[in-house]
Amino acid sequence: MCKIFRYECKRLLWNKFFVGLLLVVLFYGWQVLNSVTILGVSHTAPFSPWSFGDYLSRMSPLLWIGALLFLTFFTSPKARRTAVLIDATQVVPRKYVLTRCAAALVGTGLLTLACLVEAAVFYGWYFGWFDWGTLLFPALVTLVPLLIFALGSGWILGSIKPWLVYSWMLIPFVCMALPLPKTLGIWDGSFFNEYPLTLGTLDPSFTMPVTVIMMQCILLAAGAALLFFHSGKNRGS
Repeated sequence: MCKIFRYECKRLLWNKFFVGLLLVVLFYGWQVLNSVTILGVSHTAPFSPWSFGDYLSRMSPLLWIGALLFLTFFTSPKARRTAVLIDATQVVPRKYVLTRCAAALVGTGLLTLACLVEAAVFYGWYFGWFDWGTLLFPALVTLVPLLIFALGSGWILGSIKPWLVYSWMLIPFVCMALPLPKTLGIWDGSFFNEYPLTLGTLDPSFTMPVTVIMMQCILLAAGAALLFFHSGKNRGS
């Protein structure tokens, strides 16, 4: 399995596709940091959890698309034909699928890490600020449920019809256009801009309503359940 994992990671990461995607993410992230984050959001400091969360919300559609693009390496018609050959081996189906899931997680994690490192460079360069411990919670609660759900739901859709993965890439933009409930404010980017204004103080301490945290936990659990469900299906899917 280690050899298969290394092969899948190399196939995902050691190519022009990943380099191009990484450059797009870094370029867009730097534009957001220099044009929006540097001003702070909702009367908060640029390096506050609120401004940082807004930056992550703006980056999440690209990370969502990146995660789904990684899945196309496994759900495309060509990948399905290749899987027929692998079916003839003695590899345990569940382990094989979980190995591919792990490779997709590595690729998505590296894109996410690039966004975080870029923000760290930005804060250190412009403000000499390095207190990253205060930003850990908003990063985890914003990105982890989103990306796990992207991988789980995207893989299930791709196993049905490969083209559904590409349609699923539009979901973040649909969310931005729809009037979502406040519990889904992280998905349309409104939470980090609107909620601090309701706390009655300038640059308030970071806090999240229980309903928002519960919704993110539900999305995380749903994404993990879908990944687990996919791993139990036929590996050729």
